[in-house]
Amino acid sequence: MSYRTYQKRTAALASAAALAGSAVLMAAPAARADVVDVNYQCKTPIGDKSAVSPIDIKGVKSGSGYQLTMTFQKGVSSSPVELGKGAMNPSAVIKLGGADSGTVSVKGPANPEAVPANTPIKITDLTGTYTPKKTGKVTFTPGVLTIKALGTTTTCTPSNSPKASLTLDVTAAGGGTTGGSTGGSSQDTPAGGEELPQTGPEDSAIALGTLGGTVLLAGAAGVLWLTRRNQARH
Repeated sequence: MSYRTYQKRTAALASAAALAGSAVLMAAPAARADVVDVNYQCKTPIGDKSAVSPIDIKGVKSGSGYQLTMTFQKGVSSSPVELGKGAMNPSAVIKLGGADSGTVSVKGPANPEAVPANTPIKITDLTGTYTPKKTGKVTFTPGVLTIKALGTTTTCTPSNSPKASLTLDVTAAGGGTTGGSTGGSSQDTPAGGEELPQTGPEDSAIALGTLGGTVLLAGAAGVLWLTRRNQARH
């Protein structure tokens, strides 16, 4: 084999390794989050009420699971009397779909300020933890909202079949296979004011990037070995 042919082959090997690394990085899964309009039909102590609120759900990797935050951009329902500070306690469920099934319970702190009578009630951010039971693409959709205030309970149910607000590619602990599960409930976690812009798939991107780097290094090692071998022959 001529030296020129050898140079062409080693250059091709290095290029192939670099492209392999780039392809792995491009294949990294991305999370998708949307703001969805939820038409709530509420059963209140003073009769039926309805309200539409844009809602978004965010998720950030936390240990073996994800911390979810459900945010209401508009108030829902109202009270005929003023609700004093700390008088109202909200909670809700988030429905799982895709590779997993069941619900995740989320809750938030009591209202930080008094809510005037006949004013839409602003729901504080609701948080909870989701631990994957299955591996695959999982969707998160707003479910039933519950408001407890002054010894009464108001239940608000989505009536417009809202679409999923968040989609994540998740990996179950222990390598669970893709498919539905019989339960997706998780323990509740306290609400916090921390912004949650990140999502779990970023961790996957880092891992895949490391794999791409390994492929590239393997190709470089092959070039070095071939170069030394050729020098030995000369």
